[in-house]
Amino acid sequence: MLICLIAFLGSGNLAAQDFEYVGAKKCKMCHNKAAKGAQYAEWAASKHANAMKSLSAEEAKDPACIKCHSTVGSVDPDLVLTLKISEGVSCESCHGPGSKYYPNAVMKSRTKSLAKGLILPTKEVCLACHNKESKHYKGFNYEEAIKLVSHPIPTE
Repeated sequence: MLICLIAFLGSGNLAAQDFEYVGAKKCKMCHNKAAKGAQYAEWAASKHANAMKSLSAEEAKDPACIKCHSTVGSVDPDLVLTLKISEGVSCESCHGPGSKYYPNAVMKSRTKSLAKGLILPTKEVCLACHNKESKHYKGFNYEEAIKLVSHPIPTE
């Protein structure tokens, strides 16, 4: 009985900590202003945002392709709130699900943002997709690639 109670209470705490995917439109609310770096506009014009468009019709139905060409394809569907497959590789592929950190009151603090699920992209985050599993893999140099996707950080 005690084990069941502990499991029940523990699972409730874990569920409360689940971070959900909200989609790039939530990020756009603050990250599209020129004064803050216009990160959304940079992303919208990028290969990441248009990754689904780079797939053939057949590939666009293949879960092995979708898992890297759309954030939706690589996450638990139960954690998707408003994220769409058409967004391609969205902000949340690199920065983690934003349901708890996207509010401006949280985003003003790096410490609070990290505590609420913000991920700072690392080589390992990129290598989850940029690897030899892809039939289109042409090699990957993290140091060069990160320069292509780096964008201004609004709080700095």
